[in-house]
Parts: sequence; C-alpha cells; structure tokens
Amino acid sequence: MQDELQKLLVKYGFTNEYALLIAKTHTESTLFGVNSHGINRIPLFIEYIKKGIININAKAEKVETFGSIERWDGNFGSGVINAIRCTDRAVELAKAHGMGLVALRNTNHWMRGGSYGHQAAEAGCISILFTNTQPNMPPWGGKDSRIGNNPFIVSIPRENGHIVLDMAISQFSFGKINDYKLKGEKLPFFGGWDDNDELSKDPKKISLKERGLPIGFWKGSALSIILDMLATILSAGNSTYRISQNEIETGISQVYLCIYPEVFNDKALQEKLLNEIIDYTHNVEPIHAEDKTYYPGERSLKRKAENLKNGISVNKGIWDKIMSL
Repeated sequence: MQDELQKLLVKYGFTNEYALLIAKTHTESTLFGVNSHGINRIPLFIEYIKKGIININAKAEKVETFGSIERWDGNFGSGVINAIRCTDRAVELAKAHGMGLVALRNTNHWMRGGSYGHQAAEAGCISILFTNTQPNMPPWGGKDSRIGNNPFIVSIPRENGHIVLDMAISQFSFGKINDYKLKGEKLPFFGGWDDNDELSKDPKKISLKERGLPIGFWKGSALSIILDMLATILSAGNSTYRISQNEIETGISQVYLCIYPEVFNDKALQEKLLNEIIDYTHNVEPIHAEDKTYYPGERSLKRKAENLKNGISVNKGIWDKIMSL
C-alpha cells in the first residue's frame, strides 16, 4: 500500500521525500484500522491537489517566536507534512523548555490526528493536539451547522504501549460516517440529524447536510467552540466561521502542545501510576461477557497487530479508484 501510494503522489508532483511521508501516514492509519482517515481519503486528497487547494511544494514556516511558544504558517501545504513538522518542533521546544507549543495557521486536513500523538509519544513527550474544521455540527439547540467536529488528541508515552486518545468532538467523524456508508451499514448509535430534524443512525441521511451530533450533547457543543477559539487566537488564523466562507475546507488552524515528562526525573513512578490506572480500568466485570474495557489507543494497537498478521481489509471500490488515478 505504501509503495503504491508513494508512486501515485510522485505522479501528482510531490517530491519523493514528501510522497513517502504522506504515503506512510495514510498506510499506518489504515494499519491501525482507521481506513476513514487513511486509504479512504486518498481519492479526495488527489481531487484537492487537482483543484489547487493543496500546495504540493509548500513548507510550514515559523513566523513568530515567544520563548517556548511559536506561531507557524502552513502556506496551504499538505496537512500531513505540516503536522509532522510542527509536532517535531513542539517536541524540540518541550525538550528545551519542559513544555513547547506550536500554533499553526493556513494548513489543510491532517488526516488521522492520532498519527501525531504517536509521533510525540515515540519521541518521549506527552502531547495535547487539536484542530478546527469546517462547520459540520449545529451548536446545541441550533438547526444549521455552525461548529466543527474539531479533533482532539492526547498522548502519553509508555513502555508497554503508548496511550493515545484520538477523538472528534462529534459522536462520529464524517470520515467514519462515510466508512459506514461505504459498507452499507447503519451507525451503532445516533450520529446526527436527518432532513426532518430527527436524530438518525443512517449515514446517508446525516451526510446530506453534514449535521453531526456533538459528543455529550450541549457539553460537546461547548467544547467544540472552545477548541475553535483557542486554535484561532493562538495561531492568529482562521476560525470555523472563516473556514465556512470557502467552498472546500482549507486554511484551518491547529495547536501542538508537548510536555517532556523526563524533566521530573521519576520515570519509574510515572510508569507505575499509569499501570495502576490501566489495571484498575481493566479489572471490571463487563456488562456483556464477550466485551472488555480498554485504555485510549489500546484497541488500535490490537488492530494493528491483527492487520500485520492477517493483512489489511480495504474497500475494493476505493482501491480500484486509487489504482485508476
């Protein structure tokens, strides 16, 4: 998969270096079982390149420095390339200062946010990362979409498997909703509103107007607004409102905050405390005998191991479309 995607991206003008980074990110997301933000996104990504939404030659640049805080401009380049660079820089700042924050403006969709949580954890850093998006959820009590599903990531490095929370502020990301639509399946829980303003599990009906359901109802609505505010003011970039003025989602704002836990000089204690929390969470009787509880990111690690052993399941229509590009 990675080899085919790299060849495709080179064909559309990316350097070998950039093509490899993007292909690797999409492939690893699919390996983790997140096809919605991995292989399934490639056709749309290529469409955005053709339309000039993504500047294939752009590099994110630092524009302002405030000690351990920096503002960067993504120059409308690949969201994946920009996210990798800004995560690296936030890690560098954290290792120099204990904490480091990079606020990025004028970038594009970073695909699977958990990729950068893993990247930070591999470098030994805790991370808190988030992005705003185009409006695809109504604020609580509203009829039309005015807020974004604003993905939120927290990662913690751990010897026996990194902890990575990767979640949209909508009950289901629209990539995941499209995943269910491709499979011809209903959502397991309500995911948004249909044309009759009724909550629905039908991905086709929810996709018509992109009115997703916030997690926690009014609480998720408030969290989405706050994340949009933070991403906008810290980066001096576009808000969800300004993004909504574009026909296609672009020019989004993101925050990359990293903490270097080595400064505390108690790594063994940190591992012990994390394992205590995980053990306590695991040690509960499941409601259904066939179920079990997981810490954030544990199921993804399990799915990765299964896919490495058995191969990755990919929608044939998606793969055929990619091969024809």
